[in-house]
Amino acid sequence: MGLRKWQINPLDLLTALLPVTALLHYLEVDSIYVFLASGLAIVPLASLMGRATEALADRLGEGIGGLLNATFGNAAELIIGAVALRAGMLDLVKASITGSIIGNVLLVFGVSVVAGGLKYSSVRFNKTAANLGSSMLVLSAAALIVPAIHFRIAGGSIHTAERELSFEIAVVLIITYILSLIFTLKTHRHLYAGGTEATNHALKADKIWSLKRALVMLLVATAGIAWMSELLVGAASGAASSLGMNDVFIGVILIAIIGNAAEHSTAIAMAIKNRMDVAINIALGSSIQIALFVAPVLVFLSYLIAPAPMNLIFTPLEVVAVALTVVIIAFVTGDGEANWMEGVQLVALYVILAIAFFQ
Repeated sequence: MGLRKWQINPLDLLTALLPVTALLHYLEVDSIYVFLASGLAIVPLASLMGRATEALADRLGEGIGGLLNATFGNAAELIIGAVALRAGMLDLVKASITGSIIGNVLLVFGVSVVAGGLKYSSVRFNKTAANLGSSMLVLSAAALIVPAIHFRIAGGSIHTAERELSFEIAVVLIITYILSLIFTLKTHRHLYAGGTEATNHALKADKIWSLKRALVMLLVATAGIAWMSELLVGAASGAASSLGMNDVFIGVILIAIIGNAAEHSTAIAMAIKNRMDVAINIALGSSIQIALFVAPVLVFLSYLIAPAPMNLIFTPLEVVAVALTVVIIAFVTGDGEANWMEGVQLVALYVILAIAFFQ
């Protein structure tokens, strides 16, 4: 027990970048270095937040624990988005929403299927839960497509009507998210029991944390992510210019990967152990949380902290990217099993979309 208590997560080694990032910012070095250092520093902080949340969930019981996991599952993305909102970088925020949705489904689940499929002839998962996740992603796609279509039919200019439409859609999404929590945590929690049990088994080392320690770690991780997010967002435009990238690519690819890196490693590790229910719950569940919880919360926050309210009007390429993601994941998960070649197809689509966003 003593050895386990002092076991170090490899991601924790990246916390050394916290003072390095602060020093780079203080010395006013090229923004690309600040961007990269702060992005990497967020990864262990997000991992720490996840472990603290799991420890709290174990201490506070199944109901409250499930709610905590659902709420803090994408806290890093929410904090980064809030900081970008305050800076008035609305396009970057929307791009990070798109990137998190397609990244979790195509990249995270795709790599997980490849990793599991190379070890086993095929990997299996709960078909009912997977189909429900796919249908929830259809709703996510609709939330992006409907405002974009309305915007172009209305004449291609932002009016109060588009903001009101986005706000009303955000209300529908957050209500749907609350109902989905009732479904997964209460009325149909048996469909997700395997994933919960496996996740708790994988993170059992954190159960030795006391309630006080878990709360302190959660606060430290939250403060650290907020601090690094300030530096990350502040350096984003300069880094994009130095790297020859546009802000949309930075949001869709880089920031989305940074915000989800800790979850990525967990999903892949579970797939290698043939715990595909966990992997698919992480991948699809995280995308659903982004679309149904993080996106509407950021819309609401924009009315309070942003220079102007954020709408849900995404670029045509972002809309197409989410639509293609929804279609291919429905095909891959429809039969409740997958093989490594299907994982390759998911990753290939992600790479194609990344190339398109880079142009």
